[in-house]
Amino acid sequence: MDLDALTAARRAEWERLDELSRERRLTGAEVDELVDRYRAASADLADIKTSAGSGLHSDHVSTMLGRSRLRLTGAGENVLRQIPRFFALQLPAALYRLRWTTLVIAAAFVLVACVVALWVSGDEALVASLGSQAQLQQYAENDFTGYYSENPAAVFAGTVWTNNAWIAVQCVLFGITGFWPLMVLVQNAVGVGVAAAVMMVFERGDVFVLFILPHGLLELTSVFVAAAAGLHIFWAWVAPGPRSRGESLAAAGRSLATVAIGLVFALAVSGVIEGYVTRQAWPWPLKIGIGAIALAAFLFYMLWVGGRAHRRGETGDVTEYEAGTPTVVAG
Repeated sequence: MDLDALTAARRAEWERLDELSRERRLTGAEVDELVDRYRAASADLADIKTSAGSGLHSDHVSTMLGRSRLRLTGAGENVLRQIPRFFALQLPAALYRLRWTTLVIAAAFVLVACVVALWVSGDEALVASLGSQAQLQQYAENDFTGYYSENPAAVFAGTVWTNNAWIAVQCVLFGITGFWPLMVLVQNAVGVGVAAAVMMVFERGDVFVLFILPHGLLELTSVFVAAAAGLHIFWAWVAPGPRSRGESLAAAGRSLATVAIGLVFALAVSGVIEGYVTRQAWPWPLKIGIGAIALAAFLFYMLWVGGRAHRRGETGDVTEYEAGTPTVVAG
């Protein structure tokens, strides 16, 4: 088959199909014409793929057919019916893909925080550069623990939730830059390390750990996952594999943007723990146990539920009907 000759012969029909598919309102006669031209273009696409396989011509016709199909059957699915699939398949599958990157990020974060804490606490000049002796002592003995109870629990929980959720969303959405997630991780690791150093200088390192753990287990894990998602999006652009950079980036963005939505809920839980549990005069095993249970539930969802969704072929991306027909590639 001469594809150029076919294209020249069908161009006017395909352009009319494309024009009809873009119309906001169609008359009865135009709907009938759209159906007829859709069937004719589908036959043309089948001929093209049979004789020449996938290529620019087939992609062009496939795109027009996809838009026409949406025009004919484009009644949106009830959002409430999509929610179960999102939480049972898409979100856990996307989280599961990030498991090893998250583990590496967590190990690096803890390492940097520990190195900073030991380095600063062991150097009197560095400690002095952080503030006067009186200021640092006030922070270690009062301000650090007072931070968790100086505001009403609901206000405090809401504030830390929105702040952490915004950080997580930035890591995912600006992940394409490559440096943004790393910058967020380094800033937070250094901040945690410096705070730990000040507490250690005044022999209150145990207080630091006890106040951080209840909410920090889930909170920091969520930040690690967000950074991992952002770096995966960046890598999809750097190393797209057999697909074009645009297709690889689009697929990664669609599948991993769900992570930002899911982490909003996880960080809401950590915010509630930070606002209502950390400040309480309860036994520390109980408070840390609550944080550990929250983290265990998140990891169960990420690894077990996500692993099951992954084995079913889910990646976190939308369905082919929603994303459009993919380009077939070799390899």
